[in-house]
Amino acid sequence: MSQPVKLMWFRGDLRLTDNPALHAVCAAGGPVALLYVLDERAGAASRWWLHHSLSALAQDIESLGGHLILRQGDPLTIIPALATEIGAGAVHVARAFEPAHRALDRALDTALKSRGIALHRHHSLSLFPPERIVTKAGTPYGVFTPFSKACLAAGVPEEVCPRPARIQGVPAPSDDLASWALLPTHPDWAGGLRAAWQPGEAGARHNLAAFLAGPIQAYSTARDLPGHPGTSKLSPHIHFGEISPRQLWHSAASQGESKGGATYLKELLWREFSLHLLWQHPNIRTCPIRPEFERFPWHADTATLRAWQRGRTGVPIVDAGMRQLWQTGWMHNRVRMICASYLVKHLLIPWQSGEAWFWDTLVDADEAANGASWQWVAGCGADAAPYFRIFNPVLQGQKFDPEGTYIRRFVPELAKLPAACVHAPWLAPPALLAAAGVRLGTTYPRPLADLAEGRARALAAFATLKV
Repeated sequence: MSQPVKLMWFRGDLRLTDNPALHAVCAAGGPVALLYVLDERAGAASRWWLHHSLSALAQDIESLGGHLILRQGDPLTIIPALATEIGAGAVHVARAFEPAHRALDRALDTALKSRGIALHRHHSLSLFPPERIVTKAGTPYGVFTPFSKACLAAGVPEEVCPRPARIQGVPAPSDDLASWALLPTHPDWAGGLRAAWQPGEAGARHNLAAFLAGPIQAYSTARDLPGHPGTSKLSPHIHFGEISPRQLWHSAASQGESKGGATYLKELLWREFSLHLLWQHPNIRTCPIRPEFERFPWHADTATLRAWQRGRTGVPIVDAGMRQLWQTGWMHNRVRMICASYLVKHLLIPWQSGEAWFWDTLVDADEAANGASWQWVAGCGADAAPYFRIFNPVLQGQKFDPEGTYIRRFVPELAKLPAACVHAPWLAPPALLAAAGVRLGTTYPRPLADLAEGRARALAAFATLKV
């Protein structure tokens, strides 16, 4: 008697190794249909990554005898129809955190049940199920430190699902990936992304191996130095599910008692905390967790926002970060905090405007991490930065990029300035600026705002909330 067909829906887990949904359908034996439905909400940089990640996934699947079916449209229509067409008795998918996907899953479960088809959701995208880590009173955590301690006490399961040895694929009509037009055409702005990244599971394994081979040992300090290759560069890979959080956790934990390894584990728990917050606050990308911030006196200004987006603020460390983002689809984590703080505090631009720009331009744009991080910087989120914590971008640049290496890389018009002046060129002697070929207001902009005045304005705005 032939085994029933099973349908596996890839969603946030574009990998073959340690993929519980894929493992479930393959381990049971019999024919398997593998599906991806285009998520139309992705930003431009994420769409570029997605194209290449899907291309790599399709090749990996084909090497094992399977086929990746691509469909564009409403999953609530596509999945029940495809399951019925191929005679699938069950649909398997990774359990999602995003509110849109959670609502979809509820509706999909109902639609499939009406056809006699079961929906199985697998824990795959985080270290812990969303309801697992709670306080002793059974309530969600709102502060990171006790949350992280609870995660460590719970322990990350060591079982990792093996990569399937063979996939008995089910052919079905599929969209052509190129027809989705995920890649930019005119203009083609993705040259920097192509030079910086290798999307796909193989690229994730390569970056992990490179990180474990050396940088992880000094990660606790090197991760704050944007001019130094001290980070893992794994965030887009984990966002697209090209590597599982469990693989990253156990790989870092295997480094023994190194301080760098422990720090990296903490960063993985910050990701987990962001997912925890998204589960509690579905509108985390647009609505402040602290309701008093609904009346915060933001100063929306299109021209100022545009200057920040293009790296034309006149503050070198901020401009370097924004240009790195534009060129490579990624920004160093320390610089993300500096750029975000400058926008929402020195310029009083609404944090949602910054979040939206990062969503469109980051290859690792993540609904949970992006929203939670912007709220943290703005002071309106859970366990947020104190309102009086306003990064001085000049001092931050001097501390974490003391020689100006990072600034010179992404703001080449300042490359000839000495380290003593490159962080605040408006304070440099005119003769020195002239010798370096810098003409403020012409070759490089003057600052959008006086830093001291911007800080005072921010503190006054926060005072209106009596925080």
